[in-house]
Amino acid sequence: MSAETADAPPLPIPVTGWGRTAPSAARLVRPRTHEEAAAAVRGSGARGSIPRGLGRAYGDAAQNAGGAVLDMTGLDRIRRIDAETGVVVCDAGVSLHRLMEVLLPLGWFVPVTPGTRQVTVGGAIGADIHGKNHHVSGSFSRHVLSLELLTANGEVRTARPGTDLFDATAGGMGLTGVILSAELRMHRVETSLMSVDTERAADLDDLMARLTATDHRYRYSVAWIDLLARGAATGRAVLTRGEHAPLDALPPRAARRPLEFRPRQLPSAPGLAGLVPDGLLGRTSVALFNEFWYRRAPRSRTGELQRLPAFFHPLDGIPHWNRIYGRGGFVQYQFVVGYGQEDALRRIVRRIAHHGFPSFLAVLKRFGDGDPGWLSFPVPGWTLALDIPAGLPGLGALLDALDEDVAGAGGRVYLAKDSRLRPELLAAMYPRLDRFRALRAELDPRGVFVSDLSRRLSL
Repeated sequence: MSAETADAPPLPIPVTGWGRTAPSAARLVRPRTHEEAAAAVRGSGARGSIPRGLGRAYGDAAQNAGGAVLDMTGLDRIRRIDAETGVVVCDAGVSLHRLMEVLLPLGWFVPVTPGTRQVTVGGAIGADIHGKNHHVSGSFSRHVLSLELLTANGEVRTARPGTDLFDATAGGMGLTGVILSAELRMHRVETSLMSVDTERAADLDDLMARLTATDHRYRYSVAWIDLLARGAATGRAVLTRGEHAPLDALPPRAARRPLEFRPRQLPSAPGLAGLVPDGLLGRTSVALFNEFWYRRAPRSRTGELQRLPAFFHPLDGIPHWNRIYGRGGFVQYQFVVGYGQEDALRRIVRRIAHHGFPSFLAVLKRFGDGDPGWLSFPVPGWTLALDIPAGLPGLGALLDALDEDVAGAGGRVYLAKDSRLRPELLAAMYPRLDRFRALRAELDPRGVFVSDLSRRLSL
């Protein structure tokens, strides 16, 4: 996918999310300055526009059929760094990868990172991303001190935490305006290594008990869960928890360059989608992988030193890893149910295991306090995310039934990963939806900012 610059008339091209399930054609415009961004919004036409970062939203949140998509990666300047306080001012198109490259040598790390560092700051705010440390640090927006927002009327407004404009924009999926820049607070670290503890859990109840009893001891925790295991092994998992390693934990060789950041990457394979035959990721092959992954994990290991990319972003080392699912793409489904709704989680895990849909990227985490964004996803509780190849017979019906289960338990699905939720469930999942719609109507009465997601869900 390529973008035209703002001074050239772009032609519609197919645009899709990371799941590659529902492409739509849009004019892709790549502004390089704030002025070009404003001009692009003014010229977006009857079908409106939506900002887009590095394209890691799984569904249709950064697509706009028949309209304009603003590729914000051209606004990529880090404007100011306070090395003493860890406060950074940067453009919205700066990636988390770039922040790590620049800030780690100074002893600072991004406060929240998802499973990929290939996310822009604007995208991180728009989706209000979370990571393995939500139970300690909350979502990304909690670490934003202010942001500059280009609104539908061409005005650039400063939004700060505690205001309606900020709370609608954090998690607002780009529908309140174009984030141009942000002021962020980083997290102090002594090294670029992680001290990691790993253990196996025999089943879902064992896993939840371990997480509940010990999560408060760790900044980061996540569990890979085997969603094909059944019977007594239903929900068996590998639990991984970690802390930023202190300097005195490093061996002498690593201690000479404690803040080195050198992510490794496998050779690119851009034609991989065409090489993966239909059915390769079937139940048998994924079951074999899951069995291997569970058995190779240590029953209990503490204090292993891992590099940051290995702990946080292992899939970033595989270019185009989303193509392994083949031409049909995949659905990522992530939901959260509150504490006290463990029976709902057990029921959903058993249901997925019973259907036998292959998923080898399935993770369970605990969320802490909810975040201020009106459409922010995290609430206190259990969140499960899984990838499933799209187009499997019966998959749509299963996910629709899971949506009902989640909503009935007072939970919600993650809009940044959604590609198929029915709109009638949205208000039950997001109780501040009416406030969001009202403010959006006030900010953007002509519907300048619109996406395939917003049309599908009537946002």
